[in-house]
Amino acid sequence: MSTIEEPEPTRPWRPEDGPAPAVWTWPLADRLALRVWSAGAWRYAPVRARQDWPDGTVRYQVEVDLRGDTTMVTRTYVWSQEGLRVAHGSGSEPSQAADEQHLGALGRARRTVGRLTGPNKASGRVGG
Repeated sequence: MSTIEEPEPTRPWRPEDGPAPAVWTWPLADRLALRVWSAGAWRYAPVRARQDWPDGTVRYQVEVDLRGDTTMVTRTYVWSQEGLRVAHGSGSEPSQAADEQHLGALGRARRTVGRLTGPNKASGRVGG
């Protein structure tokens, strides 16, 4: 039996929270990904977006199959929690604009190994 706690999802931003977070995305063909501990296993979770909140917290919106039955759901998690790990980084630069590249155009995917502190906006890698 594992002693790892499943990460707690968080609610979306609301206007009463104050200024909106800065949101970063990566091309669909080269997204970074996390692993989410759920139902006794590490689940692969591609990142849909990173949110940098004005209070300094970082949240990741991911697509994940929490039960292992191929039902994908979208969840947002505050980084870092025990039940979250880095799966891989991205070789692409993140963007705050909704351009064609970030809406599904196929690009040349390059995978990089990430650090364990959160995606780095400049490099697209998971790190600080």
